[in-house]
Amino acid sequence: MARTLTILTSTIFMFFIFSTLAAAKSARFSRSLSPTSIGLKKEKLSHLRFYFHDIVSGQNPTAIKVAEAETTKNSSTLFGATVMIDDPLTVGPKITSKLIGRAQGIYASASQTDTGLLMVMNFAFLEGKHNGSTLSVLGRNKVFSTVRELPIVGGSGVFRFARGYAQARTHWFDLKTGDAIVEYNVYVFHY
Repeated sequence: MARTLTILTSTIFMFFIFSTLAAAKSARFSRSLSPTSIGLKKEKLSHLRFYFHDIVSGQNPTAIKVAEAETTKNSSTLFGATVMIDDPLTVGPKITSKLIGRAQGIYASASQTDTGLLMVMNFAFLEGKHNGSTLSVLGRNKVFSTVRELPIVGGSGVFRFARGYAQARTHWFDLKTGDAIVEYNVYVFHY
């Protein structure tokens, strides 16, 4: 009888262990996939060049300060100032040149020692084969450097699984108003 009870207990215990392992295996939340199984083709490298118009002055600004710290006004770098943007992206440096998208997001003064912005934005494209697609930028922009490099951390649409970098060069800056035109050269891997 004791032997039968031991065998029965062992069998129930083993059943419980195997059931638990089977349930754990079926309940996993990730699996490996082939890129082709979700429609991805050959990876390519694209170069995009456009102009970013940051307009903070006038009747219809595209960049608006939404927050600042009490100490921001006393800071030589405007540390703590946070700006929401919906800036036009154009083919050429003139605001009247063809609109190809918008830079939408936030930039904030994130340095107490130099003019370094934290840029968190999407380039939302409105034209041609890129229409409806985005590239996501997250990085530091030391605005008074001749060339700044910002990482491309993702994208959507034709830029799904994007990674790369953007080089920003100030084309024009009005010290009185704060308005600026910045040339962007973006190099991005995508499928």
